[in-house]
Amino acid sequence: RPCRGSGRGQFGVMEKYALISIIVLGLVLAFVFGFAAQKLRLSPIVGYLLAGVAVGPYTPGFVGDNNLAMQLAEIGVILLMFGVGLKFSLSDLWSVRGVALPGALVQMGAATGLGYLFGIVTGLSSAESLVLGVSLSVASTVVLLRALEERKLVKTEEGRLCVGWLVVEDVAIVLAIVLLPTLVAIGDGGQVSSDAAFQILETLLKIAAFVALMLVVGARVFPWLIVQVAHTKSRELLSLGTMALALGVAYAAYAFFDASFALGAFLAGIMLNGTKFTHKIAEDSQPMRDTFAVLFFVSVGMLFDPSVLVEQPLSIAAVVGIVVLGKGLAALAITTLFKLPLKTGLLVAAALAQIGEFSFVLAGLGRTLGVLSEETYNLILAAALLSIAINPVLFGLVERWGKRQAVA
Repeated sequence: RPCRGSGRGQFGVMEKYALISIIVLGLVLAFVFGFAAQKLRLSPIVGYLLAGVAVGPYTPGFVGDNNLAMQLAEIGVILLMFGVGLKFSLSDLWSVRGVALPGALVQMGAATGLGYLFGIVTGLSSAESLVLGVSLSVASTVVLLRALEERKLVKTEEGRLCVGWLVVEDVAIVLAIVLLPTLVAIGDGGQVSSDAAFQILETLLKIAAFVALMLVVGARVFPWLIVQVAHTKSRELLSLGTMALALGVAYAAYAFFDASFALGAFLAGIMLNGTKFTHKIAEDSQPMRDTFAVLFFVSVGMLFDPSVLVEQPLSIAAVVGIVVLGKGLAALAITTLFKLPLKTGLLVAAALAQIGEFSFVLAGLGRTLGVLSEETYNLILAAALLSIAINPVLFGLVERWGKRQAVA
């Protein structure tokens, strides 16, 4: 619903200009609530989330078009991942493969198992419990990268590990989305489709083909193209060419290779890493990345029904515990097993102890398949909102602990 009302006057204008309305009101309220949160010594993210609640369907007044908001938020994910790709080389990712690959898979498995167990204990079906568990296993790209960039950790050992972890999760979640109907059938004890193995193989081959295309063609064509645009000495054309490249590759990855927007944008950024215009491209796109990242948090708030906090407080506490404590401890255990410093383990654990955009995609698919109830869907949204709000606090605790250790 774009708005409430008779379709005349103020609400009629907002309905007619739904896209402009959601951008204007979302950004204005995000500024107001974010500024207030900063003054109260809270993370501005809390204010952005509250701005989303204010324009969501569960509070009086104007109701923004959540579908538009989520698409705008997806653009934020694309631009953010493109920017991070600009700061990374393939050697950076390859250097952390030994920890990131098993770490991401083990952590996702642990969170899925805990979510599944919670669902079974609370009386949910096997299929619904499975969807709940998988939805709780995926970290938010925007939240993680935003936290790393704010603390200038992207190029550190911890940052490289987190981004590598994130890439593995991204590929795993694409497979989960493709195979969720089959996984639901397995959870209910149904007959596994004979096409399941073919689906897995087809998806893996498509993603591999996309990566190979980027390495063989993208690594040669993209830098050359940007240099040609830069030689025109037109700042607008360089900015436009950069945005066209990031968004175009992300869309192609999704439309033709069954990969995610985020993975496509990330690889596009990596292909431009090391060119003499890398720094300028990253600097010019920063304001747009920040703006759309804010819209992401607003869109999360719009999905949230505050009444669930009153109706299911114990269930929410348990689900948030799985996301924050379960995922965090699993990450800490993996980093400890690989004998990484405790500071690195704590930072990785804090960075991944939240859920976001991919959880909404999975939960929405679960509702479409008819295996996820509205109550369980709201639990996932509540866990996302609260874990996102808690995340800066976790980072603060880790940073304070690190400073005390340094003094000692």
